[in-house]
Amino acid sequence: MTRRPLVAGNWKMNGLKAGLSELEAIGAGYSAALKAKSDFLICPPVTLVAEAAKAVTGKGVFIGGQDCHAKASGPHTGDVSAEMLKDAGAAYVIVGHSERRADHGESDAVVRAKAEAGLRAGLVTIVCVGERREQREAGKAIAVVREQLAGSIPDAATAATVVVAYEPVWAIGTGLTPTKADVADMHKAIRETLGQRFGAEGQNTRILYGGSVKPENARDLIIQPDVDGALIGGASLKAKDFLGIASAYI
Repeated sequence: MTRRPLVAGNWKMNGLKAGLSELEAIGAGYSAALKAKSDFLICPPVTLVAEAAKAVTGKGVFIGGQDCHAKASGPHTGDVSAEMLKDAGAAYVIVGHSERRADHGESDAVVRAKAEAGLRAGLVTIVCVGERREQREAGKAIAVVREQLAGSIPDAATAATVVVAYEPVWAIGTGLTPTKADVADMHKAIRETLGQRFGAEGQNTRILYGGSVKPENARDLIIQPDVDGALIGGASLKAKDFLGIASAYI
């Protein structure tokens, strides 16, 4: 299996229907050259998943959810199940994003349960891992990420159903960016960890880099061994920036 790069946008809590024009522009800019080299994914807020799926019909762009509940249904006011996302037109779901782990106290066990829900519903599940600044400064970055991988990824994961996204928490939205060596070392460690647990499936699992990815630094950050794409935050809200990052693969 060849690991096909995935360029994924996480819109977070941003976007109204008017913002779908940017998504349509991303679809229009998903050229034959880009399609030959990479997959495109946009994860809008849940209020826009169905509309977004309609907006990119026939464009080849995947739509995903930003989170899901572990249960398929039930008395969970305000939550959204993986099955609901699938029904709305999503093909992917993000779980364990650092903002969910921090803002909602999500443990590895909670993230794993949500990842299992994504697999149950037939969604490709992006499992996020990453260290905080104090953990990196203490020399614990790789150990922290290895522990998150062990606790967050379901045993049933395959290269076709799970994607790992490494996001150094201290680099998200701060303007701080790891060096190429930092990224290479972490992705190598993640690849080794996945290979030890899942064998060939782990070797073929896509690993994305996320953390202040911009058009101007995309080539340095994502065109490296064991980096199979990007999980993009703010820069994915503008078609020009998203396409600029993706162009690193042409």
